Amino acid sequence: MMEQVDYHNTFLQLVRLGIGTSEDISLPEVIDWPAINALALRQGLSAIILDSIERLPEGLRPPRVETLQWIGEVLHNYEHRYEYYRKVIGDMAGFYNAHNLKMMVLKGYACSLNWPKPEHRPCGDIDIWQFGEYKKADALVTAEKGIKVDSSHHHHTVFSWRGITVENHYDFVNVHHHKSNVELEKLFKELGQDDTHFVDVCGQKVYLPSPNLHTLFLLKHTMSHFSTTHITLRQMLDWAFHVQKHSKEIDWNWLAGVLEKHHLTDFFNYINAICIEDLGFDAALFPAAKIDPALKSRVLADILHPEFTEKSPTSFLPRIHFKFRRWKSNAWKHKMCYSETMWSAFWSGVWSHLLKPSSI
Repeated sequence: MMEQVDYHNTFLQLVRLGIGTSEDISLPEVIDWPAINALALRQGLSAIILDSIERLPEGLRPPRVETLQWIGEVLHNYEHRYEYYRKVIGDMAGFYNAHNLKMMVLKGYACSLNWPKPEHRPCGDIDIWQFGEYKKADALVTAEKGIKVDSSHHHHTVFSWRGITVENHYDFVNVHHHKSNVELEKLFKELGQDDTHFVDVCGQKVYLPSPNLHTLFLLKHTMSHFSTTHITLRQMLDWAFHVQKHSKEIDWNWLAGVLEKHHLTDFFNYINAICIEDLGFDAALFPAAKIDPALKSRVLADILHPEFTEKSPTSFLPRIHFKFRRWKSNAWKHKMCYSETMWSAFWSGVWSHLLKPSSI
């Protein structure tokens, strides 16, 4: 266990160096670079660790061959993919703009704009919100592009645009999975009508969430993943860079009331503590709060190496049993993130899966 703690400390120091929040680091004389590389891959931070390597003295860097392989991986899976990702977003926005439909990007691309090097944030799916007109938009995609739209998921439809998966949100959260999400979704819908924030992407107008909307959405989305499965340091950096860039625009008093009402305050406080104490961000950017250091350590440890690591089986009944065991294992997370009891959430989850059987 001690070796793992030392190994995690080394990784966190390299992350701080890579993002520029701290240059006062003390690394061991011998670094297990293959292990660091493997953890960076799992955390979505290969490019950030490469940024830190470039700042290290020659004697502490990985062997030249490993470094060149690392550079190649970052160029291919981060920088080149990010440029293609941008082009796809611009292409989609151009299609929708031509039909007088607005497209807002959530999470991925919107988050990348807050990073020191946007192209060093890994990009996956494209999440969009179309101001309530997703049905018209999806119908056009099918009619004019011949693209099949999958409506078997909760809170968004899914389709592929030039090889990248797109999630077109009609709800911001799954209103069937937790009772508390129903009221929260109404607030998201209200905030989602703000169309005053936008950027140019490849010559096309692309809308961005308002700072208040994205603050609440990032928190809720990250919390949902944490409570049910796991999260990564990449998601922590999404949050920290968002706060760093938009701190003066966020209505913190309004947010505090919403978080308290919807039992999000504890999770909010613990991820803020990780951003400050472990990732080196300025404490003045985040509201002050008292936390349990032992619980914060457990949250961080679960991010770096999740407590529940079993892989989901492919067959139906073993997968049901797997999800039940994972649900029980994550009870401590659920308590931090929701006001509902575990059993109330369990039956809501069962109902959610019955409504969309493909989600099981």
